[in-house]
Amino acid sequence: MEKWNQTSNDFILLGLFPPNQKGLLLLLLIISVFVLACLGNSGMTALIFLDPRLHTPMYFLLSQLSLMDLMYISSTVPKMAINFLSGQPSFLGCGVQSFFFLTMACSEGLLLASMAYDRFVAICHPLHYPIRMSKMKCGKMILGSWSLGSINSLAHTVYALHLPYCRSRAINHFFCDVPAMLPLACVDTWDYEYMVFVSTSLFLLLPFLGITASYGRVLFAVFHMRSKEGRKKAFTTCSTHLTVVTFYYAPFVYTYLRPRSLRSPAEDKILAVFYTILTPMFNPIIYSLRNKEVLGAMRRVCGMFSPRKK
Repeated sequence: MEKWNQTSNDFILLGLFPPNQKGLLLLLLIISVFVLACLGNSGMTALIFLDPRLHTPMYFLLSQLSLMDLMYISSTVPKMAINFLSGQPSFLGCGVQSFFFLTMACSEGLLLASMAYDRFVAICHPLHYPIRMSKMKCGKMILGSWSLGSINSLAHTVYALHLPYCRSRAINHFFCDVPAMLPLACVDTWDYEYMVFVSTSLFLLLPFLGITASYGRVLFAVFHMRSKEGRKKAFTTCSTHLTVVTFYYAPFVYTYLRPRSLRSPAEDKILAVFYTILTPMFNPIIYSLRNKEVLGAMRRVCGMFSPRKK
């Protein structure tokens, strides 16, 4: 290991599974999840694009969530499989992976907040919905999520790659996560860790608090609805989104807002599986199985491509 450290500037990922037959079987399971996530999210994006009835702000935001989840899981699982089977990531490759992972993480946090605002306006201020959630404003929300996430990710990635790494370059993770790289630096990173805490608060904690406040108002309005059918539809839509938010935010916030002294690499890797692998797989399933409009769109689109009887 010492010889490797002296002759290479590349990082080495210790990975999620042991390099044996058991690890290979678990990797195949993760690859199966990856395939399901890709099919589900690409299918959801295509469905929203093909069905005109889903061309509304709510589903435009959902299509972006599916696209982000697709890129999210694609930034970790394929590279994890390649590293397990063949080799280790290069210094530049680690930086590219870190950039895309952080971009998707930050952008998705902001997008989920936009989706909560969409439901808040639709249920609490339905008469103002066409104005407050016009296609122009929806587009600005989407563009803002992508732009802010990319800028924040670029800043963190460039800073992390410019740190001097004079210790072992073995990252105890299955992808190039910036907090997992910091213990390898040979300089004091306390100031930067504080900036990571601030960034996490801005892109994850504040949107989460905004989502909580929005759905507090929404649930209050839902319980005071006179129509049982309207109450049931609103509650189903909101509970679906809250399920997705919980799956995404809970492990992320718990991981990134804890001080380094309370973190363990093994626990961080297990939690990372939830928000990098399982959540992108569950999201399209949750939104399709609990949404009558999506199920109806599936039937209509399938009818478009199925052969018609003469």
